Amino acid sequence: MSRYGITLPLPFVPLPRHRGILGELADLGYTDAWTGEYAGVDAFTPLVLAAAWGSPSLRLGTAVVPVYTRGPAVIAQTGAALAELAPGRVVLGIGSSGAQLVTGMNGIAMDEPYRRVRDTLRFLRHAYEHGRVAGRFDTFTIEDFELGRPAEIPPQLMVGALRTGMLRLGFREGAGAITNFLTAEDISTVIRGLGADRDRGELVARIFVCPTEDLDYARESGRRMLTHLFTRPTYGAFHEWLGRGDQVEQVRKHVAAGDLRRAGEAISDDVVDGVLVHGSPERCREQIDRYVEAGVDTPVLMIQSTPELFAGGPEAVLQVVRDLAPRG
Repeated sequence: MSRYGITLPLPFVPLPRHRGILGELADLGYTDAWTGEYAGVDAFTPLVLAAAWGSPSLRLGTAVVPVYTRGPAVIAQTGAALAELAPGRVVLGIGSSGAQLVTGMNGIAMDEPYRRVRDTLRFLRHAYEHGRVAGRFDTFTIEDFELGRPAEIPPQLMVGALRTGMLRLGFREGAGAITNFLTAEDISTVIRGLGADRDRGELVARIFVCPTEDLDYARESGRRMLTHLFTRPTYGAFHEWLGRGDQVEQVRKHVAAGDLRRAGEAISDDVVDGVLVHGSPERCREQIDRYVEAGVDTPVLMIQSTPELFAGGPEAVLQVVRDLAPRG
């Protein structure tokens, strides 16, 4: 395993309290710090802190910046600023996100997601290579953009991807793709989807880790998460593609009838246990290793809330980060 990442910010840890653990990450064996952008903090602020407080070897990545809620120019400018802080260590992952964030939370129409991501990726490539962009793309027109403060080493560009189209876009026109909410066994389907493009880039996977030995809690948490996902068009289609069409259909039927209990029961233990890594630190690391053995280049841990972490607060979370660090 050449790379091993963690998602920031950590649950129950205020941003100022991240300073100490960021200073430890590299010594613990973590090579990467990644962020997302949904209902918590934005994707860039924690990475600015990581650039200032972390090891100069730590790679910083966004997984992902939604292309609808930020304009192409703003994404380019923010990515360049982060790359100036951490030269040669920034991965700018972009993606469509989902309708709940884009439309439900921001009131923005989510039209033609593949083309919008593709156009933004091409805009960013041109901006970072040439400094200036003007012209018509399929989903937007840029009259005149100039990157007034270009980074000496621009960010690498990746695409948040689930199915074949986005996966191949990330590998053909970027440095790779970032996927999530899947089991280690599902990685073979992702790699088949990439086909001959597999060797052209890096496959990053966000792995959701529930560090508890309370099996009932972990499975209940996993079922709630997957019930929510299966009812969303993007992730429902993703899991249908992965071969779970029957379970997706049953979940949607029961949710539509208002029966959340039966919706959760429609998801098998194997799927719950595969998508949500749980157990002791040793067992969690064994499951993370399976993703790497299946073909993931960079596993990125996304630590989930547990009763133990809620009760223990920041110190308990920081200890889990240490306990989950790679061995050997």
